[in-house]
Amino acid sequence: MTTAKICGLSTPATLDAAIRHGASHVGFVFFPASPRHVTFDKAAELAARVPGHVAKVGVFVDPEDEMLEQAIASAALDVLQLHKVTPARAAAIRARFGIELWVAVAVRTRGDLDAADAFVGVADRILYDAKTPDSAALPGGMGLRFDWDLLDGFRHPLRWALSGGLDPANVAEAIRRTGAELVDVSSGVESEPGTKDEARIAAFLKAVAAL
Repeated sequence: MTTAKICGLSTPATLDAAIRHGASHVGFVFFPASPRHVTFDKAAELAARVPGHVAKVGVFVDPEDEMLEQAIASAALDVLQLHKVTPARAAAIRARFGIELWVAVAVRTRGDLDAADAFVGVADRILYDAKTPDSAALPGGMGLRFDWDLLDGFRHPLRWALSGGLDPANVAEAIRRTGAELVDVSSGVESEPGTKDEARIAAFLKAVAAL
């Protein structure tokens, strides 16, 4: 059975919709450059609404320890999702905080997948996401997808999740094509960048549950 993470939640109504319609994980973005960024106070307010069976994921881009400490404390995070970190930095974060760790690997070519190998023994899960242009301000959440065929026959070194360009219309195909056990969506359930849409969240999670 495939489960789903709704990422970049920032309002009580959209968070509640994600929980109500069956998300296994909800994501809070701690990255000021993102339109989905939440303050520590807002994260605490939102996290208080999340029941125990739904995991709270903090999303970070090459974070300092101080930010991680404050985010973990404010939102009682269950998972740290790291973008643009080296294996050594990820290992240091794991050693210090001892929380489940996901590492994003940006994918454009088959060779990009090999970066996952370096996180064996460090990460609990790899998040395969579409590689954004070098000039992009954000490492994800831009609605880009990579060629799912790249995953054909790939020997995954760790548990993994599929991200990048997913939406209510294509997520079922994505799961059938790749066998993903977890799918992650952000911009695909928004009406505009940073503004989640309750109906799109419901449609996405319904499509996942129907498989």
